[in-house]
Amino acid sequence: MAVAGAFTVANLYYNQPLLGDIGRTLGASGSALGLVPMLTQVGYAVGILFLVPLGDSLERRRVILVLCGCVGVALVATALAPDLRVMVAASFALGVTTVIPQLLIPFAAQLAEPSRRGRVVGTVMSGLLIGILLSRTVAGFVGTHLGWRTMFWTAAGLMVVLGIVLRFTLPAQPPLASMPYPALMRSLIHLARTEPVLRLHAFLGALSFGAFSAFWATLALYLQSLPGHYDAQVAGLFGVVGVAGAAIAPIVGRHADQRGDRRLNALAIAVLLASFGVLWLWGHTLWGIALGVVLLDLGAQANQITNQARVYALRPDARSRLNTLYMVTYFVGGASGAWAGTAAWTRAGWPGVCAVGAAMSLTALVTVLWSSRRVPTRAPAT
Repeated sequence: MAVAGAFTVANLYYNQPLLGDIGRTLGASGSALGLVPMLTQVGYAVGILFLVPLGDSLERRRVILVLCGCVGVALVATALAPDLRVMVAASFALGVTTVIPQLLIPFAAQLAEPSRRGRVVGTVMSGLLIGILLSRTVAGFVGTHLGWRTMFWTAAGLMVVLGIVLRFTLPAQPPLASMPYPALMRSLIHLARTEPVLRLHAFLGALSFGAFSAFWATLALYLQSLPGHYDAQVAGLFGVVGVAGAAIAPIVGRHADQRGDRRLNALAIAVLLASFGVLWLWGHTLWGIALGVVLLDLGAQANQITNQARVYALRPDARSRLNTLYMVTYFVGGASGAWAGTAAWTRAGWPGVCAVGAAMSLTALVTVLWSSRRVPTRAPAT
């Protein structure tokens, strides 16, 4: 599941280090070009909202296999895009269909023992995080040497192979809440209203991912503006640096199993905030960017694992829907951060990007400190 999550979630991030190349090919720049990563994230949120709840009412493996085929089609459309309008539409479709990781995580949580759920979620998430980070490295390398379209053709082929592998390796998992689709969607409103822990951690996730996305959506553009005029391959190499953050995911999950308070959240968000201080002060050097990336990924991913361990402990029969509500909020935050970061880059340059990331991180830190006495920390035992 961790490997499958890595290969599928990578589809969402191939375009980020390739934005400069895509813009030159399609004749786009600035905020218009920023629509590509933004609409990919918005599409992902839409797919999570309308497709992931089916994991509670249908057999999950079957849903995953159908989506593998749909992702392949969206990747082909992206590779063939002749202009920015088609590229944006294809990126949106790619986001909608690439929701397989959000079916795999509750799948794993359902199979895990309650005392090990955080660790199991952390293990699967480590695959997702490595996929997110190394996708930029792979895309930068392929884009530099073979062209950006080749990256999307290759990804389409990988989805076909992955679908075949998953058919014979994933266990069948009967639905836990068989209900008509309209009732399934209505139940999302009830869950959002009655679960304050879900609302809080979804908000924290949205803010942290927004800060994360503001950086990654603009990094390739920033590197091209430096005296060295670094290309997409250099932008992608910073994904390798960020793997240090992914490596701590199982460790954070283990501590999330053991602790019921939010000190892990507060510490993770403080690290995230510090990363933008480093990027603002020393971001004019490659080593300064590398240090900022390590802190950025460490803070964002530690916060994410802690959030998800809390959310999946709430309702065993509704984990796909809980994941839907959490991840829709999370990726709306990511899309907002990508757009705000690109807009800030256009108007204020690198200091503006750092200001956007720091503001979102500070808001999250104030929220988690304010909520420590107002929202319960532990979900009921399951």
